[in-house]
Amino acid sequence: MSAAAEPAVLAGEDATLSELPLLRRERIWGFWDYSSVNIGLAIATWAFLQGGAVAYYVGAKQAIASIVIGYGISVLLVSLAPCLPCGRYGVEQFVSMRSVLGERGARVLMVVMSAVLAAAWSAVLAIMCGHALANVTNQLLDTRISAGAGVVSVLALLALCSSWVIVARGPRSIELVNRFVAPGLVVVTLVMLALVFTKTSWSELVATPALSPWGDGHLDFMLAIELNIAGGFAWWPNVGNLARLTRTTRSAFWPNAIGLFLASVVAAIVGVFAALALGSEDPTLWMVPLGGVLLGVLALAFVGMANITSVVAQSYAALVAIKGGGGASVRRVPWGLLAALILAPAAVLVFFPTAVYDNYARFVSWGAIAVAPLCAVQIVDFFVLRRQVLDVRALHTPYADSRYGFLRGWNPIAVVAIALGALTYALLLNPVTYEPSGWFRYLTASLPAFAVAGLVHYALTRLVLAWRTDWGGYR
Repeated sequence: MSAAAEPAVLAGEDATLSELPLLRRERIWGFWDYSSVNIGLAIATWAFLQGGAVAYYVGAKQAIASIVIGYGISVLLVSLAPCLPCGRYGVEQFVSMRSVLGERGARVLMVVMSAVLAAAWSAVLAIMCGHALANVTNQLLDTRISAGAGVVSVLALLALCSSWVIVARGPRSIELVNRFVAPGLVVVTLVMLALVFTKTSWSELVATPALSPWGDGHLDFMLAIELNIAGGFAWWPNVGNLARLTRTTRSAFWPNAIGLFLASVVAAIVGVFAALALGSEDPTLWMVPLGGVLLGVLALAFVGMANITSVVAQSYAALVAIKGGGGASVRRVPWGLLAALILAPAAVLVFFPTAVYDNYARFVSWGAIAVAPLCAVQIVDFFVLRRQVLDVRALHTPYADSRYGFLRGWNPIAVVAIALGALTYALLLNPVTYEPSGWFRYLTASLPAFAVAGLVHYALTRLVLAWRTDWGGYR
């Protein structure tokens, strides 16, 4: 590993901006550093929006249960993969996927995750930031800016520009910003929780019905669980390249329990309570009614800033992925310019704020349909088939000469497993209409998709190894 990482050091470059494996001395985050980054990533208005979406289906008690169950399952799985492989070996997240999908397969995955999902999430966060700033303007200047107004798009664009300024300076700027933002976000969340109970009692909150349930109590609860499982899986494209910067596997794994699970759960529960108490799922409309003009405006401004930190964190993850898998021509592109190119699709999407903002559940579902089976295949491959051993040099070797070459740079077994997992998801929950099938009420959609993909990948790989022992470097 040291031989692979040494060129970046000799060239005087920041190793954390390179796709090459990081040595222990090149990693910048300990346990609490990564915890603060995770908290800053987790407690943005997307966590509050998640709670507002859950409030559509269930009341307060069932919402708490569904959030704890859903996030508990999916955050555990994304903490195992990709966090542990990237944290242990210091490899870039999509480079590590070459051991699963092959070099070409990992490159396609990288483009889809970095260019499509990252852009969509950045747009959601930027639009929410625009909503928050618009509401601040409405309160301070007595304007009447609507959620779909062009001003919201302009403010969202400014949020993306601010994110670019930070991410262009590298991951140390992420750490610096989150040292101040993460504690403040915890305070804002707890203050919101306290203010909710100044507006309504626990008994009144429990008695408040869901905002727009299907009418079948069991089905509504399963939809809420599925929404939270999918919300936890949405961390997958970001956390591997963040865990890569940690100094130990302990630091790569456990901060996820503090940030992605605990902080997200608390923020989502606060979101549920606020949505039920105020009858609105939009987090940017809660602050002023809860805290009054002064406190509400301060909270809106701070949460808008938190969205910027979340865009920065996931943009960094996408940047390292593009650097690692984009080829020699992409590696020559300056970091700041590449950061601008990564954020460019989001800059287009922010001009359609209503379409992006009002389809949150469907958007999360489209992420889970790919990530649930993908996460299963990676966990089975790394922990069961490879017994947590990767050849770092082979990960950076062209597929024709690598033990991870598979079939011309593709692993057809993993592709088939992921496709069958995605098909299982779609049969149980239509990602376009968000309508569940009969079996969904007993199984959810993400968990069967995860199980099918993992079992297929294991079984077919073992079958191929029975007659071709050199396949994929498993032996």
